[in-house]
Amino acid sequence: MSQNDNSQKPKPKGPSPKTLARREARTLAMQALYSWHIAGQPLHEIEAQFRVDNDFATVDGSYFHEILHGVPREKAEIDALFEPLLDRPLDEIDPVELSILRLSTYELRNRVDIPYRVVINEGIELAKVFGATDGHKFVNGVLDKLAPRVRADEVRAHKR
Repeated sequence: MSQNDNSQKPKPKGPSPKTLARREARTLAMQALYSWHIAGQPLHEIEAQFRVDNDFATVDGSYFHEILHGVPREKAEIDALFEPLLDRPLDEIDPVELSILRLSTYELRNRVDIPYRVVINEGIELAKVFGATDGHKFVNGVLDKLAPRVRADEVRAHKR
C-alpha cells in the first residue's frame, strides 16, 4: 500500500455524541424557555412535560435542566447584558429570538467550557430553525456584539 492511499487517512468525523446530546438539550431548552415566557407555567411542570413528550435517550438531560432553570434564575442579569445592544425595546423582541438570546447569553456568561464561537453558532442555528425569516441575522448581530463584552480575553485571543 502506498503512503498516498486515501484509505489510510482518518475520515473526518462529525460532531461527537456529547456535542449532539448538548445540541438536542439546547433545542429542547429553547422551546421550554419559550413556553415559560409565553405561558408563565412553573418550570418543574414544563420540565416534566418535556421529559414525557420527548425521547431523552439522545439528550443531555442535565444540561437541559441547567439551562431551563438557570436562565429564569438569572433573567434580570442576562437581559441587562444584551438589552443595551438591541435595536428595539425588549418587549418588542420576537419571543423565539428572545428565548435564544437568553439561552445564548446564559451560555456565554456561565459556560466558559463552551467556546464563544460555538455558542454564537448554536444560537444562529436555533434561530434559523425556529425564528422568523431573518431572525438568525438579528441573533447573530446581538451575540457578535455581546461576546467581546462577556468573553473579552477569549475573543481577543481568537482574533490574534
